Amino acid sequence: MIDWVMLVTALVVSAILTLFVLRFYRSRSWLDEPDARSAHKIPMPSSGGVAMVVTFVAGILFYLRDGLLSPTESLIFIGCLPVALIGLIDDFRTVDFRWRLVFQFASALLVVSLADPLPAIQFGPWNLEFAALVHILAALAFVWLLNLFNFMDGIDGLAASEVVFVTLVSSLLIINAEDQAVLAVSLLLGSVALGFLGWNWPPAKIFMGDVGSNFLAYTLGALAIVSITNGSMNPWSWLLLLGVFVVDATYTLFYRLLDGQRWYEPHSSHGYQNGARLVSSHRTVTLVVLGLNLLWLAPLAWLAARSPGFGLYLTVLGYLPLVLLARKLQAGNPAAGPAEIL
Repeated sequence: MIDWVMLVTALVVSAILTLFVLRFYRSRSWLDEPDARSAHKIPMPSSGGVAMVVTFVAGILFYLRDGLLSPTESLIFIGCLPVALIGLIDDFRTVDFRWRLVFQFASALLVVSLADPLPAIQFGPWNLEFAALVHILAALAFVWLLNLFNFMDGIDGLAASEVVFVTLVSSLLIINAEDQAVLAVSLLLGSVALGFLGWNWPPAKIFMGDVGSNFLAYTLGALAIVSITNGSMNPWSWLLLLGVFVVDATYTLFYRLLDGQRWYEPHSSHGYQNGARLVSSHRTVTLVVLGLNLLWLAPLAWLAARSPGFGLYLTVLGYLPLVLLARKLQAGNPAAGPAEIL
């Protein structure tokens, strides 16, 4: 049974803590200074994701005390703390990419090992049943999600609204699957993100920082793996719900690799960033992404949940126009648009 009081409390606490963090950072002049890659004109408070992390972990401990989550499930979700901490350190003092990868793979191994065993993946008419390969693919996908979420957190409201969408639709897909643990955590994460979104909606008053994007990506990845293990969702529905982020980040990475660019260097040439410069509006791009999510990807994710055997084909169908859109926006091309700050 859904604990609505708990969810409303999480939303309110997240919003209040975000306001507290915003004022605290301003009072200390801990502000993100705009540079050539920035999407803002004035110094802004960042690392607001701390408020989401604190609220979420408190909610997980509440669920553990009430017996809704097992100790193992609680450990999986509280495992967001080391990744969030690395993100917080990186917000104030750059952490070498190699060290970030070490923590990312350690987090992936934690989630995959605790959620074991993962079921076979259905690829159309055949199943991938080799357990070791399934676990390796899950770990690699988890690490890529951690990175791509960081890449896609570049304009106001985009990452937080994506999480609100994904958690809401995934909750609707599993509401009758008797997976109360995943349902509770999904709704908790959505409530926490929605509380933060009130301050991050365009024009944003605070950014989530790497601490926020790392936390959100870890928790979404953990939710996906636990739900797949429990049989309440399948990988194709998750890939469809995250389609805009997966396609834009992946297309951009491959473009930069094939173009001979230093793919590991910071840049601002993702499709959504080129789109925001094109229309001179963060709000417009964020609303367009929400529209694509609700009108295109959500129905396909529902179909994939109902018919897992068609999941591969539905995912290809869902991704095709997103790839064409990324190409149209010249994702990965540093010369695609003006470099000025929005």
